Amino acid sequence: MRNFDLSPLYRATVGFDQLAEMMDRVFEKDVSRETYPPYNIEKTGDDAWRITVAVAGFTDEELNVEVKENALLITARKAPDGKERSYLHRGIATRAFERRFALAEHVRVTGAVHENGLLHIDLVREVPEALKPRRIEIASANDIEAKAIEA
Repeated sequence: MRNFDLSPLYRATVGFDQLAEMMDRVFEKDVSRETYPPYNIEKTGDDAWRITVAVAGFTDEELNVEVKENALLITARKAPDGKERSYLHRGIATRAFERRFALAEHVRVTGAVHENGLLHIDLVREVPEALKPRRIEIASANDIEAKAIEA
């Protein structure tokens, strides 16, 4: 149960729908359910990040990484090996999971590597040239008059 009512935010703003929806998602999630598998988010540059997920016991074929509608989705399904096993202690969890990360605009996945039981996913923000700030040259009035006379 959440303690905040965000409906006034919807009524008083235009164009901030994604922000309000993100806040709704954050408040309605069951935090106790989101502990497996453990992960790190590391900043590797000004506009670059790396998500590392602990996926011990899974092979490359059992892992799936996809980007869909500004969300990074990591899933894993353990394939049955057909062997009957009798564990004395089972501390390595190899249960199926689905982990979702919301991606900001212009953030794209550049690669994924599975090594030593860790899945590394590299992200980078690439802002299009049209959205980058640009400097506008300011001309003096004398320059404009001189160009008009030459023409």
